[in-house]
Amino acid sequence: MSELTHLDASGAANMVDVAEKNVTTRTAIASGSVVMEQATLDLILSGNAKKGDVIATARIAGIMAAKRTHELIPLCHPLALTKVSVDIEPDASLPGLRVTALAKLDGKTGVEMEALTAVSVACLTIYDMAKAVDRAMRITGIRVEEKTGGRSGTYRAE
Repeated sequence: MSELTHLDASGAANMVDVAEKNVTTRTAIASGSVVMEQATLDLILSGNAKKGDVIATARIAGIMAAKRTHELIPLCHPLALTKVSVDIEPDASLPGLRVTALAKLDGKTGVEMEALTAVSVACLTIYDMAKAVDRAMRITGIRVEEKTGGRSGTYRAE
């Protein structure tokens, strides 16, 4: 395992200097789920949730969050993202909603944190909008599924 990149020789946290890195197309896909009662999923899918369209609102929240990742995670670089998408699909086997986010740019640093932030905030938004009917919902399984570009190449989760 290599060294932690955000720590200097004395152990102090620092933003990584990416000035010497090459600009490459970089993508990241992250995913997570919100597990809920079947009745809650049915309510969300019917479009009759008291707070409005849960899926559309969570999608927009995730996109907005990806664009603000550097404001939330202290050592992340501000990035000029070229693409962010958030897909939210029902999964009766949970039951609940599966959230997948894609972040992309042409730049000197990866976009894993942006994809993870998009998924996290989308899941939190789903919870917020449906908590009045199901406080036992669980946000689970948030992880990077894939990343491409940069010096370390491609990563795909098993």
